[in-house]
Amino acid sequence: MTGPDWGRSLQTTEYVVQDTSHPKSLLSRFDRMLMPFEDVANFLAATAIFMLMVLGVLQIGLRSIFNAPITGYIDLVELSMASMAFLGAAYCQRLGAHIRMELLVGRLHGRTLWAAEIFGTLVALFIIGVLIWYSSGHFYRSFTLGDTTIDAEFPVWPSKLLVPIAFSLWFLRLLAQLWGAIRLFLDPSLAPVAVVTAKAVAEQAQDEIHEVMGDDAASENKQ
Repeated sequence: MTGPDWGRSLQTTEYVVQDTSHPKSLLSRFDRMLMPFEDVANFLAATAIFMLMVLGVLQIGLRSIFNAPITGYIDLVELSMASMAFLGAAYCQRLGAHIRMELLVGRLHGRTLWAAEIFGTLVALFIIGVLIWYSSGHFYRSFTLGDTTIDAEFPVWPSKLLVPIAFSLWFLRLLAQLWGAIRLFLDPSLAPVAVVTAKAVAEQAQDEIHEVMGDDAASENKQ
């Protein structure tokens, strides 16, 4: 395998949202409508992780120095797991940041590629739909029974409510990607919208550098 061929075989994924040919298409509007909710959910997940780190530092300091640990610390950690694990799922799906098995899919092109994407998205929609159903049932039982944690007796239902909410947002994101994949399956010549596409590693790295350094990186490349 030659150098250029090897370089082309290394690919990553990029999320495509804009359709330059139909900037006001229904899919584009639906896609952009989801983005703020996904961004907020991801921000809340990141905030929960940060607050848990702060809480852990306080717990260690108070217990070690003053022998006064935070009451219900373990319960708070358990309740925060749902937000950290699930709220950022739709955001990751949008960016293609979830683990994707592209050993085969990365070699496909045209309608074959989008047929594979449609199949994978349909499977994901089925799984997430089942999880929404059962997680909603767990939330309802916890709410009606007044379920609490064992130690500090914090109510559990707010944490369980986050799970079907996060999964519902993820479900909508998958619907957008399914819509985009079907659209490209019918006509591969259209501009990709709301789908994850393969991108060369070098190009992806250059985009990340530009995102971090801004116009400085772009000006250096021109020189």
